Amino acid sequence: MPQGTLEVLLVSAKKLENTDFLCKMDPFVILTCRTQTQQSSVASNQGTNPEWNETFVFTVSEGVKDIHLKIMDQDLGTRDDFVGELTIPLASVFAEGRVPPHSYTVVKNDHYCGEIRLGLKFTPDQNRNRGMDESFGGWKESAAYY
Repeated sequence: MPQGTLEVLLVSAKKLENTDFLCKMDPFVILTCRTQTQQSSVASNQGTNPEWNETFVFTVSEGVKDIHLKIMDQDLGTRDDFVGELTIPLASVFAEGRVPPHSYTVVKNDHYCGEIRLGLKFTPDQNRNRGMDESFGGWKESAAYY
């Protein structure tokens, strides 16, 4: 399994389903990679086509297969509205090292409700197998002679 650092460049969204009928939405994104959660800034008054241009860094460990994004609309005085979500499998970024900014479909109750644009970059941990490598005092140098 890959281990290392995952960088997520959150660029923008478009055609989001509008949850505010009297004013423009104030969308933000909650990014979750296994047990790590981060939140974007609020794109105040940007409506259904917000821009963020923010980078988030996650530590990838055993068992990480995807990243989940949940788009919300900030509402002052009441609960934030759920706009939509998506889950992106990470196998291609683990294999390629980078996925340039690309648009992904956002869904709500299995229905299309917009698109989000983001890029992904994976940097593997170079020290992962260091203790097992023969050149670093691995099994060959640990033998006992009697």
